[in-house]
Amino acid sequence: MSSKPILITGATGYIGSRLIPRLLNKGYRVRAMARSAAKLGNRPWSSHHRLEVAEADLLEPQSLPQALRGCCAVYYLVHSMSTKGKDFVRADREAATNLARAAEQEGLQRIVYLSGLGEDNPKLSTHLRSRSEVGQILQQSTVPTTILRSAIILGSGSASFELVRHLTEKLPIMIVPFWIDTRSQPISVSNVLQYLTDCLEKPETVGETFDIGGPEILTYRELLRTYAKIAGLYRPIFIKVPFLSPRLLAKCAQALTPVPAELSKPLIEGMRNPVVCKESRIREVIPQRLMTSSEAMVKSLQVLCRDRKFDLLKSEEPFPPEWFVEGDERYAAHAVRESSYRVRLQGKASDFWPLVESIGGYGGWYGTDTLWRIRGVLDWLVGGYAMQAGRRDQAHLREGDSLGYWRVLDIKPPYNLLLLSEMKLPGDAILEFQIQDMPGGRVEVVLSVRFLPRGVSGLLYWIFFRRVHRMVIRTMLRNMARHSNLAILEGPE
Repeated sequence: MSSKPILITGATGYIGSRLIPRLLNKGYRVRAMARSAAKLGNRPWSSHHRLEVAEADLLEPQSLPQALRGCCAVYYLVHSMSTKGKDFVRADREAATNLARAAEQEGLQRIVYLSGLGEDNPKLSTHLRSRSEVGQILQQSTVPTTILRSAIILGSGSASFELVRHLTEKLPIMIVPFWIDTRSQPISVSNVLQYLTDCLEKPETVGETFDIGGPEILTYRELLRTYAKIAGLYRPIFIKVPFLSPRLLAKCAQALTPVPAELSKPLIEGMRNPVVCKESRIREVIPQRLMTSSEAMVKSLQVLCRDRKFDLLKSEEPFPPEWFVEGDERYAAHAVRESSYRVRLQGKASDFWPLVESIGGYGGWYGTDTLWRIRGVLDWLVGGYAMQAGRRDQAHLREGDSLGYWRVLDIKPPYNLLLLSEMKLPGDAILEFQIQDMPGGRVEVVLSVRFLPRGVSGLLYWIFFRRVHRMVIRTMLRNMARHSNLAILEGPE
């Protein structure tokens, strides 16, 4: 393993932000490149001792030498599809040329590029043709370049996956183009990340191009129906209509999903082309278990976290929803509904923390026990398990502990407690306490409930129970503040 850092372009992007912590965990030094270093500041790994941050722009070649200096390799993980007011093909071409030249000048040993599948023919979409051209530019440099070509990447926050998710949830009847039956070979984001990380350690991958895909070949019709089945939705009905342009479809998608039209249009245009692996050599070089489309979707939505029964005597590993863990604010978390209340007290975080750690125990839920019992009965009536679990310890919590209706995902005394609902819901629910010491001997406590709805039923659930959620968390926070014996300065508000 080289002692030199690895540069990650597109560090704030979907793949880059997931690749960085994996490389850090494997012991690599990583240099994260972004146009604005401030965008990396809120990432969980931003303070890692082996992480460096470089501000640079691939379209500004003078900024690149300093970013690449001293690195042994670079991951090229950027695409310019959403470059507003610019020709994204020209922008991609210019960015790749600038990176290739800078990598040559700085004497880098490797370039690893994540590209897209697609046969090289005149009917290939502009988006896929541009990604192929970027690969050619990089491989024409003197720096050995490894290219991994993938189809749709399945994972919470992936633009392609979010299109599938939102359209399926909101349109039980879809008017679709004839190419709804185009074949694709989707791959889980976990498998993509393993290929990316492991190829650095495999000399067989140097200078080679590999097709990467999952174990299944599905049409887009089958992919949408697979998601509907996993999410517990009605099987969608498709009505084929000719002459539906990518531009019109992108405008419709923008109205129904958080994916902007300038990004969804090239993705939709690319769906006209079959994207299937022509070879599978990578499976021998980097063997791993490839997740099916269903498994990848389940992992993203964490359906198992709500539906499986936990052993009351054993604390199991919690499974937080991927949209929450990865911070997918641009797509998945864009649809998250939230209610939050805060209160400010005279005191310290450590003074208030015992009340937080006691919820669900002998102290109950601070004035909202009756409402929680009613909700537990409703959950039991629909086959849930929330009422069958109790606390391991009445005074202290740890990750994985059950609180009856919730499971502890993360706990950082005396500042943070994160809980995931184990009730049957048409979506994922998170309950979080955030406690912060403030100047002047004050402490701020914020109690939030976040809900990622699934389908129309999820949206209706949130609308119907929104006022109840607000009343519950406001009452809990007010009563906890009163029980703390700390002077209430502000709130709950």
